[in-house]
Amino acid sequence: EFKHFWSEEFEVVHRELGCALICMSNKFSLLQEDTRIHHINMHDYVKSFPNGEALSAKMVELLHNCEKQYDSITDDCDRTVKVAACFKVDAKKEGIAPEITMIEAVMERY
Repeated sequence: EFKHFWSEEFEVVHRELGCALICMSNKFSLLQEDTRIHHINMHDYVKSFPNGEALSAKMVELLHNCEKQYDSITDDCDRTVKVAACFKVDAKKEGIAPEITMIEAVMERY
């Protein structure tokens, strides 16, 4: 399911996806204890992929801006899926949505 995240047809709406994203992010230490992004770890993680050095700051900025929009949602899974949907839209607007090679690299690590 994660490899379809960036396709136009894939709707980022289900709470369960938010829970899965939290689980996967915790595996890579990308979240703080309050399930908000850990900025330093996220920067380092993004930098580890092709073109990651160039994308890291912008991706973390977009994620953080989306987190701020949905900060009042108390359910971690619900909030995370809203943040993910926001990030998907904003990353596509900025032209930095990952290409299939990066998605495949992430899937290999997971």
